[in-house]
Amino acid sequence: MKIQQLITEALSLPNSAIAYHVSQELAAIYPKKVLLESNDSSFNLENYAEANLCSIQYDAYIHNQIITGWNGMDNKVYEYTENASFEVTWQTEKFDVLLMSWQEGYCKTRYYWILADSKELAESFFAAVCEWNSEIRDEVLVFEDGYWNKNPDLFQSIKGANFENLILHGTLKQDIQDDLRNFFACRETYADYGVPWKRGILLIGSPGNGKTHTIKALINQMQQPCLYVKSFKSEYATDSENMRRVFKQARQSAPCILILEDIDSLLTDENRSFFLNELDGFALNQGIVTIASTNHPERLDAAICDRPSRFDRKYHFELPEILERQAYIALWNNKLKTTMRLSDEALSQMVALTDGFSFAYLKELFISSMIRWMGVMEPGAMEKIMFSQVVVLREQMSSTTVDEGLGK
Repeated sequence: MKIQQLITEALSLPNSAIAYHVSQELAAIYPKKVLLESNDSSFNLENYAEANLCSIQYDAYIHNQIITGWNGMDNKVYEYTENASFEVTWQTEKFDVLLMSWQEGYCKTRYYWILADSKELAESFFAAVCEWNSEIRDEVLVFEDGYWNKNPDLFQSIKGANFENLILHGTLKQDIQDDLRNFFACRETYADYGVPWKRGILLIGSPGNGKTHTIKALINQMQQPCLYVKSFKSEYATDSENMRRVFKQARQSAPCILILEDIDSLLTDENRSFFLNELDGFALNQGIVTIASTNHPERLDAAICDRPSRFDRKYHFELPEILERQAYIALWNNKLKTTMRLSDEALSQMVALTDGFSFAYLKELFISSMIRWMGVMEPGAMEKIMFSQVVVLREQMSSTTVDEGLGK
């Protein structure tokens, strides 16, 4: 009952006093044990246990607060622990662990106390859990609101992207693939010639012309850990602090790919200098490929666009010319069922009529036309529908832009 009373007492204290009070009381209750405490987000013991890397036995003599939730996307019930005491078995060793959580503003603080027979044992267990949780496996690490979160759903969506269904101008597609493939394959060569093993790539072009598809295909093809930054803004930390967290994690995950989509919206006059220092300062960014994209290169400072060793290569994604439109429209036409396909004459007309369309608008032309065709389902109607949709979409082009975010 001492632990039950300790939890109840501690949660009635001011937030700033909880951790110290619990540490003091645990040291008194277990004088022969070594106490290791942490609120490091990498120490997620429940995830480690779910992977069968250790086992957890909850203390039956106290009330362990376990919250039940429901994931509507997967139609699954899940549980997470708020306040509990349990015994952990790891590699034949046993630990007593206390977990407590409390609200601080809009954030939840989760605090662990590990009680072990020796400091070395406690630290080895702590390091093993943190290292396992820091690994990126079949997921994308997403930075938002000042924190990293693992996103397996985004990873699964990326798996559907490849270069086979991507049409770009000239040799652009092959050049980008060769660039990254050679980088990851040539670590020893870089070292032999004293060249820093890091890379910066900037994708430039108006929305809807393949930048995001290219990034997804690269992630899928390179099979390297991927870190994706949505924003450097957060309520409880400055942009500089968040940038430091981003690059610290990237250095720990290297070799890896760091994605900064719409970089012009991530940087401001206030945070630009700190960002450039993290990107190209004294800290080693060995093994990090930083891929940034922008729809508005005119908004970027010359220190980003023109300074060597920051973004070494710049790839331009232009509106598709006649050959690219021809290939893209043919690709989509071949996907259609026979009753919906365009004739060769209609295909040629469509290529000519869509001058100035981005790939995103070409895709929308087919999807919106398919939806309208399903309302009539008449052979030959698809051509008439598409010709009318070209007019509608051309009018939209003057007033709307395409939202092409990696995480959308």
